[in-house]
Amino acid sequence: MTRTAFILTSMFAATALTVPAAAADSIKIGVVTPLSGTYTPIGQQVKWGLELATKEVNAAGGIMGRQVELTFEDEEANPSVAVQKAEKLFEVQKVDFLTGTVNSGSTLAVGQTAERAGKLVATTVSFADSITGDKCSPNVFRVNARAGQQSAALAAWVVKQKPKAKVFFLGPDYEMGRSTVATFKKTVEGLGDESVGEVFAPLDSKDYTQYFGQLRQAKPEVLCTSVAGNDTVRLLTQMEDFGLAKNLLIVGASGTVTSQNISAIGAAAEGFGTGVGYSTQIETAENKKFVEAFKAANKADPDLYGADSYGLIYFYKAAVEKAKSTETDKVREAMRGLEWMTPQGKKTMRAGDHQAIQPMYVVRVTNGQFKIVGDISGEEAIGADDCKRF
Repeated sequence: MTRTAFILTSMFAATALTVPAAAADSIKIGVVTPLSGTYTPIGQQVKWGLELATKEVNAAGGIMGRQVELTFEDEEANPSVAVQKAEKLFEVQKVDFLTGTVNSGSTLAVGQTAERAGKLVATTVSFADSITGDKCSPNVFRVNARAGQQSAALAAWVVKQKPKAKVFFLGPDYEMGRSTVATFKKTVEGLGDESVGEVFAPLDSKDYTQYFGQLRQAKPEVLCTSVAGNDTVRLLTQMEDFGLAKNLLIVGASGTVTSQNISAIGAAAEGFGTGVGYSTQIETAENKKFVEAFKAANKADPDLYGADSYGLIYFYKAAVEKAKSTETDKVREAMRGLEWMTPQGKKTMRAGDHQAIQPMYVVRVTNGQFKIVGDISGEEAIGADDCKRF
């Protein structure tokens, strides 16, 4: 199929929210997110969060009097597919702004597409430090916490639970998995724990037992993993079946165990700990209102992906209203250094690298529920600005 034919054919698969596609005065936001495959649960939370915030914004009069229109495309957690869908949204749908990418490789690839198109994108999910680090882009923003922010909170908690412990790492074999492992490894070693091995499994692995021999041989006290979605279900339940979870502190990236997959994991999730930028337990008026509205709309609890995606709409709204325009150059400048309110509280978009600064929490699964067991300030967690491109 030619590229033109692909674009024309896939146009009809897109879905729009809130206002008719023909509404010429609407502000169009494209959403490229996994609606199928192993990361479907994450894409579902992204969709729910964006839809809820868009509904609220439109009910309150929109952005500068213009209604917001969302158009969704399935990226399948595949960077090449994400680029094709992003190109279609930029070139054919003429979206003003793009978000939704989950796979860190997709975010990096779509960021390059956005630069060529002269448009802005923001991720609400991707963790890889490189996105706002050595591979940063002037056209890419991240409203969620990166791997380094998660690691700062989680590592401080782990060394209190297991001082001078042996730590084994297991991650998915792509940008996010390797970046997240490397970041936590560096952080926890700096606090006195010892790394005793690491393995990287293909995305959407069905059998993790092939790695269990290395895990047993290393005899760790802590396992850190950054698998996500349905991969987490398979990893943790297989570990439980083989008796590997006993006497082992299992921790991981914030996308490893979420409200979307915890019921499928069942008892194997008990005791899991992670550093996160969001919890339904955050005691703020904004969060209580958000949780109530999210549950009423979706019959499910929000997780960090739903919360950060919800906050993204208000970030974009604040930037457009500050810029008094949807033009790329004006909105980009308005986003740099912007402060806005979210279910987590106030966030600040660091101007230098386009990374959001926010408080970070440690949550642990206790009796099947996430409980906050630690926290650090946004300033403590954010780390250095390593972006050199702009």
